[in-house]
Amino acid sequence: MDLTQTARGGPDTDATYELTSADVELYEAARRLLMTAHHSENHRVAAAMRGGSGAIYLGLHLGSKRINVCAESSALANARIAQEDSIHSVVAVSMDGNSEPQVTNPCGLCRELLRSYGAETFVLVDGEGAVEKIRIKELLPYPWMRATETEWDTRPPRPGPQHG
Repeated sequence: MDLTQTARGGPDTDATYELTSADVELYEAARRLLMTAHHSENHRVAAAMRGGSGAIYLGLHLGSKRINVCAESSALANARIAQEDSIHSVVAVSMDGNSEPQVTNPCGLCRELLRSYGAETFVLVDGEGAVEKIRIKELLPYPWMRATETEWDTRPPRPGPQHG
């Protein structure tokens, strides 16, 4: 997989983030894990996460008939166990139709989970065939929050423009 493209920073932003050799290293770590641990039901996705310290933490999808734990969440748990205070970047990979690992986008639950550990975290994503690098806040621009957690009061909906 070619990871030399320039990321566009999400479909609705002008931000661009250049992929680096550190991003390729992160992808390769997830790829190696998936190649050794892949199982079509129990271990379908592998993730690699770089902490603020620069260390890489791995995670593996855990699956059964009734429950699945995402690879990103197990990588995050490993980083937190190691006392990482921030997450710099993350990538997840799954097998394509030819049994080759490729970058896969985080599910909605992982987007919410990763965002709660830092809106500035970079995520390598599949941008319709090209690997791109964006911030998690661009994948989840409106995070889930309780009304008591916001810094504002939200007015009830009404017809017409809502700002002003």
